[in-house]
Amino acid sequence: MKEITILSGKGGAGKTSVTAAIASLARNTVFCDNDVDAADLHLVFQPEIRETHTFSSGTIARIDSNRCTNCGLCAGNCRFEAIHCKHSGGFEINPFQCEGCRLCERICPANAITSSENFNNRWFVSSTRFGPMLHAQMGAGEENSGRLVSRIRKKAREIALTTKADFVINDGPPGIGCSAISSVTGTDAVLLVIEPTVSGLHDAKRLVKLVNTFRIPMFAIINKFDINEETTAWVEDYLDKEKIELVGKISFDKIMIEAIVHKKNIIEYAPEHTISVEMEKIWSKISELQHS
Repeated sequence: MKEITILSGKGGAGKTSVTAAIASLARNTVFCDNDVDAADLHLVFQPEIRETHTFSSGTIARIDSNRCTNCGLCAGNCRFEAIHCKHSGGFEINPFQCEGCRLCERICPANAITSSENFNNRWFVSSTRFGPMLHAQMGAGEENSGRLVSRIRKKAREIALTTKADFVINDGPPGIGCSAISSVTGTDAVLLVIEPTVSGLHDAKRLVKLVNTFRIPMFAIINKFDINEETTAWVEDYLDKEKIELVGKISFDKIMIEAIVHKKNIIEYAPEHTISVEMEKIWSKISELQHS
């Protein structure tokens, strides 16, 4: 079983559209949406949820107003400035500023502050027309996206081993943050989706630098290559310099958006389209490279 993670240096490069298209080509595969902060693969996959699990996003403190003596010691020592004086008197903790360090709980002389785990994140095991899918939903402003990605990836691999799947394919998050790092760690290969713009190339370079620190093989796709052929040439030169194999180039076409509107990937929506044909060639190259 091989695990492939699809990443892009920036949002809007077309990573999820590529992942969705591959879903119609990769047989016997478990899919995992690692973009837990803003998951959208479900819009095409239309998953049927089989299991729902909660996930802790850390601890959050609360003040018992009946026990609080209004001494202000907690507010004066909170380095995150999460504790504020209420207009009506007394103190309250802003949950969006609280980092769960529990200092206030330890120093409160009246024992008026308690901390508890915050279970505002959820992850799911679902079935789809393409196979099993792991995905998640984080609450607004919640933390631990990296740990949540690690959790659903672990479950995806467990399912893949149990069902004797050939692949686990991760739709990774954009950028190089915690969730991207958690998506890269331990994967067998990374497929880069690059947009041929100055910002797209800049962010792709940052991502390549990250992946190289893990010594993981990389392949690349240039999406919407015909919107700027000069920048596309820059991207190709860069990939050649870095010895990253370019497995395909996809043209810009509004039909990709039409497919998503109809809750389908491009191969389902327009199987004879040039993009569908190119995606078939791309997946053929990737699967051959992974089994060589």
